[in-house]
Amino acid sequence: MRSPFLRFCWGAALLFFVLFPRSHAGDRNPFANDPKAAKAGEYEFRINCALCHGLGARGGGRGPDLTRAQKKHTHNDVEMFQVISNGIPGTAMPANGTNGQGVGMTDEEIWQIITYIRSVEVKAPGKPIGNVAQGKKLFYGDANCSLCHMIEGKGGRLGPELTAIGASRTRESIVDSVRNPSRRLAWGLAEATKEFPQEYETITVVTADDKEIKGVALNEDNFSVQMMDSSEQIYLLDKDKLHSFKKSRESMMPVFTPEVLSDKDLNDIIAYLISVGTK
Repeated sequence: MRSPFLRFCWGAALLFFVLFPRSHAGDRNPFANDPKAAKAGEYEFRINCALCHGLGARGGGRGPDLTRAQKKHTHNDVEMFQVISNGIPGTAMPANGTNGQGVGMTDEEIWQIITYIRSVEVKAPGKPIGNVAQGKKLFYGDANCSLCHMIEGKGGRLGPELTAIGASRTRESIVDSVRNPSRRLAWGLAEATKEFPQEYETITVVTADDKEIKGVALNEDNFSVQMMDSSEQIYLLDKDKLHSFKKSRESMMPVFTPEVLSDKDLNDIIAYLISVGTK
């Protein structure tokens, strides 16, 4: 016969699981392929996810394009549930309800978001567009991309780091950034104390000794600006000691028209970016 103490332990354990059911993912999405759940998930996505991943889940600068079938951190719905719930340490992906945007989501709402993401996924084309090897040669060679941009620690620092760009942006948005670089300025360095990182605005200053410096801001407050010029020289300047200080939304990146960079060469470069970003 079981002791009263053992019966008490079993009873307490049963009561615990009744009052506090498991809140983590099961082994499958209970709303898989449910159109109503996908519609509800789209609403939740707009509130909680679109700030970083963009409307339509096509990438928003900080968050990757989720319409691609191949994803860097998840391979199935359960893994995606864990990423949304717990975040990804060392990245901008926060745990559910901890980023100050939107609200904390229930398990059901997370599953609905996953259902929505699956509903907007675009299957990868049978034949990739562009030649990866040729794109790498162009990036570090004739196209001069590496003079300003870095991939995996190799390249310039004046422009945005592009290691993950192939996973975070759609092909169309990368093309637009190359052909029309001033239309949508990239985000710069993010800081823990700032909700949004600074954009790559062009700054032109004239110093007290009448020297003109043109570059991008690395950091700025009401009293000072830290900037980098086209030769990657860094300056820390007091604003009240400058003769002039001007910001412009005209990107320092040149416009690469089809005459300067052909569509074929651009497709090769993008193929290289995607191959690196989706490793």
